Amino acid sequence: MQAQSSSTVRAATPADASLPSDTLLPDAERVFGWHDHLSLWFSLGVGLLVIQVGAYLVPALGTQAALLAVTFGSVLGAGLLAWVARIGCASGASSAGLIHAVYGLRFARLPVLLNVIQLVGWATFELVIMRDGTRAIGRQAFGIDSGLILPTLFWGVVVLLLLRGSMVTLVRRIVSRVGLPLVVLSLIWLTVQFGLRLDAQTLHDWWLRRGDGSMNTFQALDLVIAMPVSWLPLVADYARHGRSRQGAFWGTWVGFTVANIWCYALGVLVITVTGPDTDMVSALLLAQGGLLALGLILIDELDNTYGDLYSGSVNSNSLLPRLGLKAWGTVLAVLSIALAMVLPMHSLEPFLLTLSSVFVPLFGTILGRLGLQAAHPDAAARGIHAAPALIWVLGIAFYHALAQWAPQFGSALPTLALTFLLGALSTQVAARTSASAA
Repeated sequence: MQAQSSSTVRAATPADASLPSDTLLPDAERVFGWHDHLSLWFSLGVGLLVIQVGAYLVPALGTQAALLAVTFGSVLGAGLLAWVARIGCASGASSAGLIHAVYGLRFARLPVLLNVIQLVGWATFELVIMRDGTRAIGRQAFGIDSGLILPTLFWGVVVLLLLRGSMVTLVRRIVSRVGLPLVVLSLIWLTVQFGLRLDAQTLHDWWLRRGDGSMNTFQALDLVIAMPVSWLPLVADYARHGRSRQGAFWGTWVGFTVANIWCYALGVLVITVTGPDTDMVSALLLAQGGLLALGLILIDELDNTYGDLYSGSVNSNSLLPRLGLKAWGTVLAVLSIALAMVLPMHSLEPFLLTLSSVFVPLFGTILGRLGLQAAHPDAAARGIHAAPALIWVLGIAFYHALAQWAPQFGSALPTLALTFLLGALSTQVAARTSASAA
């Protein structure tokens, strides 16, 4: 797919490639191979939050139904993620650039701003997860409670230092070479430790266990697909650095699918062994070697926080280009640290999930408009592209209508399907109209 320059998405030169919000990276600036994509998205797919969400599937679903929902939802959700990655790599556009191209320069400021807000929110939430995990390790290993401020500042300063460096270097030299092997070893260790607690009879009973019916298959799929879909507004910011669209596609899909299935399934296993009322961090610490494994997973959470804030800085730079990426990264990181100290983030998680719901129809429309084409559309200079904007608003309303009046069908998949079809249809209508006018 060849990128076309426009007023909203311009071609980059090596001199301005460090300002990627509205630039198209040239081939010379693209260095990620498929292994870099795979390492990055496997690492981003691993997290305590994913393991915890996996635990929510039981006892609502039986073991077989839960694992089926985990597998199918992860493959489908990561496939959507990989599709957007392919578009980002082929066009060289960032997430903000794709939004500008589809929705128009002025209207796009609204979803881009909402994206910045949700990214800061999720970065703050990740800091809280790392802080709480650090406190739990301190109490378990040393009998010391480090409080709220010190662990928050510690992890926040580490993220700040990472944001001052190069994203490409971080992915290629740290995540791929060091982070990936360590996090894989920690997952293997925890899986073996909890798996060994299931003897033959217990394993048989666990495999045949039925759910209590409080969640159906569609609702479970909605829950599983929420994790990969939550990364849709970020993936192009990294995929555009890929050398090959196939490498970006397969590396993203395989990496995130394996990580998502593994962490969800691990959550199901842990909660089955320890009981539904057990705190996940406490349960992991109970495993032999759990202290070290949890510590490695907490370190891996750093790239989730970094990923949120780096992408937030790319989006912010598209709104206010006078500040560079590193300056925006510093501003957003300091804001996240401050919010982590004062806001009750665990009680705000439903708000963040609600805010995230606007990005399901946003990217369903983008996939419909760009995903089936051989070339990047030449974004017009208009402030708003009316058809995609209306489809997005309709998709948001449809998403919440389903959640309110037909929750048994889920919201994410039907909304993605509707906005994708309408986005593709609107492109065909626009093409025929232009052909007739010519």
